[in-house]
Amino acid sequence: MRADGRRPDQLRPLDVRVDFLEQPHGCVLYGQGKTLVLCTATIEEGVPRWLARSGRGWMTAEYSMLPASTGERTPRAVSKGRPDGRTVEIQRLVGRALRSVCDFDALGERTLWLDCDVLQADGGTRCASITGAWIAARRALDRFGLSKVLRGSIAAVSVGIVDGEPVLDLDYEEDSAAETDMNVVMTGTGELVEVQATAEREPFARDLLDRLLDLAAGGIDELTAVQRQAAETPLDLGDA
Repeated sequence: MRADGRRPDQLRPLDVRVDFLEQPHGCVLYGQGKTLVLCTATIEEGVPRWLARSGRGWMTAEYSMLPASTGERTPRAVSKGRPDGRTVEIQRLVGRALRSVCDFDALGERTLWLDCDVLQADGGTRCASITGAWIAARRALDRFGLSKVLRGSIAAVSVGIVDGEPVLDLDYEEDSAAETDMNVVMTGTGELVEVQATAEREPFARDLLDRLLDLAAGGIDELTAVQRQAAETPLDLGDA
């Protein structure tokens, strides 16, 4: 048993609240354990200049952590003049992940903005952002009759080796102590989109990689079921 009582293959408790805000086209407050991420999706007419008159759309993501989301205050990017390297890396990851299941021809010359704001961080914020962003995107697209834009679902989860044992969905304490940690991005049909793996201490063998991927696949199956349930919650189309 882990410090919080979970089994090695058990996700943290999920708390998914769709339409948490009224203004965005798609919105979800996504909680996984103590990690809370507010994900919103906004559809705008028009595309970047390099896509103009192509008939194809675009999707892009932005990620940030609120100053009080961690134990120590995190300065806002505006106060530093530009986002830090970690922020840029994560928002690019979120964008890549969602674009892997997007039909840009079906989107037309529109841009889908995904904004992921971490309200509270306890490990797995990039994975929570990807999983929550898909829900927000799906709800925004459904609102405008663009359901065919997403060809499938995408979710992400962390796995790692803690005290010599493979575990799923690491919290901050586990992540800090992990001998190996990995973030896995996968479609709802089990296809890999991205794997970020690091041996924090000793190199790890190929068979251990396979075990971690199998563990992640089980977690993705659970997350996909939750995503679909949240995405299919009836929309309020009064302002569409």
